[in-house]
Amino acid sequence: MDAVVGLIGTILAGLSLARSNGRFGTGSGRRGAIVAMVVGLIVTAYAGVHVTIFPGGPGTGDGRVGAIIAIVMGLTSMILAGLTLARSRRTN
Repeated sequence: MDAVVGLIGTILAGLSLARSNGRFGTGSGRRGAIVAMVVGLIVTAYAGVHVTIFPGGPGTGDGRVGAIIAIVMGLTSMILAGLTLARSRRTN
């Protein structure tokens, strides 16, 4: 579940970055970037808690690998959203 929400956040951030470049739709993509930033932060925090609570290694069925993937997706989402927000500040 963590990884799916992280993937959704990354897709939102990618779309808002594409919108800020003018490749997809119109507008600055600022709202999408803010949503992606919040989703990325929540996913990273929740997956971090998941990794620390469940002690099992990969392949034990604890979902540890999914949580690690979710952390990467959440961080990617926040980085792309940050790029979008920086770009929207320069143009406005």
